[in-house]
Amino acid sequence: MVEPKSKQARQDVILSGSELSTFVRTAVDAVEAIDVHTHLFPGQHGALLLWGIDELLTYHYLVSEMFMVAPSEVTHEAFFALPKTKQADLVWKHLFLERSPLSEAQVGVLTCLQKLGLGNLVATKDLSKIRAWFAEQDPLKHTSKVFELANLKYVVMTNIPFDAQEADCWVKPGAKIDESSSSFSEDDKIIQQSFCESRFKTALRIDPLLKGDWATIANSLRARGLPETIEGTKAFLRAWAKVYKAEYMMASTPGDFVYGDADEPRQEGWPTATKLINEAMVPVAEELGLPLALKLGAKRGMNPGLNPCGGGDGVMIADVAPLEELCRNCPRVKFLATFLSRVNQHEVCVLAQKFRNLHLYGCWWYCNNPSIIEEMTKMRVEMLGTAFTAQHSDARVLDQLVYKWSHSRAVIAEVLVKQYQLLQSKGWPVTKSDVQRDVNRLFGGSYEEFMAKDLSGVSDPKNGVVPSSAASAAGVAAAAPPPPGIAAADMPKRRNNKAFKALCRDFARYCAPGTAGCGCC
Repeated sequence: MVEPKSKQARQDVILSGSELSTFVRTAVDAVEAIDVHTHLFPGQHGALLLWGIDELLTYHYLVSEMFMVAPSEVTHEAFFALPKTKQADLVWKHLFLERSPLSEAQVGVLTCLQKLGLGNLVATKDLSKIRAWFAEQDPLKHTSKVFELANLKYVVMTNIPFDAQEADCWVKPGAKIDESSSSFSEDDKIIQQSFCESRFKTALRIDPLLKGDWATIANSLRARGLPETIEGTKAFLRAWAKVYKAEYMMASTPGDFVYGDADEPRQEGWPTATKLINEAMVPVAEELGLPLALKLGAKRGMNPGLNPCGGGDGVMIADVAPLEELCRNCPRVKFLATFLSRVNQHEVCVLAQKFRNLHLYGCWWYCNNPSIIEEMTKMRVEMLGTAFTAQHSDARVLDQLVYKWSHSRAVIAEVLVKQYQLLQSKGWPVTKSDVQRDVNRLFGGSYEEFMAKDLSGVSDPKNGVVPSSAASAAGVAAAAPPPPGIAAADMPKRRNNKAFKALCRDFARYCAPGTAGCGCC
């Protein structure tokens, strides 16, 4: 919509002094954000929607924090055997009553309650009355209130077709997929959705493919009447993408994720993750124009005792090489990525500069703390301008949207204030429309621009179209002698060794072999 010239003129007033900082903070607060990745569900999906004080208090952030300070007799087994209200009571006692709630997750609960209008109950620390207030709320109306408080345009859900409970919200039990049409074979088996599709958008989660977990894939194919083949897998993905009307496919990669020659099947006779990616995921992604969103760096099952609440996972420094190879090998597929480790952030910013089919989003999970959000946002602005999405909530509990977006907006605004002040110091005029345009991009506009990007005309090395520079580099690498200490006769044997393949991959990433190369070897 084109705004009246009079309004444009008002917005194009050059900002200066305190007016600049005030306007930037106001613009960040006012923009309707797009939450590009959550684990939320609409109220129409019943028990899948998590909301209310007991869900907030028993979220895995807080349960993990409670076990740090709870007495030893509060064991994992004893705690998870309790009803949820009793679990919440223990978290409230140990984290909110017996010590000040200083951590980000603890402060987040207080922010939620305060913004929901329960400041008086926070002041009295009366959990029973807080619980009674939530019990009186209608889930659908409460959802609208939370969206309003968080100021969100829409959220993207995480929809798992391999999970029977979730799938039953979309198709009736026993629904089969017709391989020839890649669609569910009976229209009456598809459940018509009544939730607001402009508020809740979908994502097709495909973790088993990137894990090389053929057992899970084969079971799902069998249940839907499909052959246990790559073609059956493609039909499965197409059918669910149609049912969901998915924004993108997505996956959280395993800690040992490998893509390329070094990949090996999880079990003998299974296809590798690389085969599933190259022969099932990529063709469907290109055919349907679906990007792939990746979350990298979670160390699954670090403490299995916390798994019942989803809190057993830790963080690890992820290998960025598989993402680099995917972006290079699949130039017509768009990739969105977020990394869990703070250590990875600089490397992936550089990667995003080099590949037009890569978009970085959010400060995920253990990075979703104000100090790290500030650091990451500042670095990304300095390296990527506005060509990234500043935040996503990753929320599993509806009410978390309130605090995660409130806290993030405050931090991101201060980063932008300093950056605009830097522009002013260089003599560059900053106007209201400049600020609003940039803020809109950082809070979802860049995501929508990236999603709309057409890469269908980009040359694809898989089809024999390889840039001359890449072909030249490949020739140099092929002609290079083995590194010192490795006999040429040993090379064929070593090429079949997984560890050696990984070493070669790292060698290729960081070294240019030969006399004209970097000289490190």
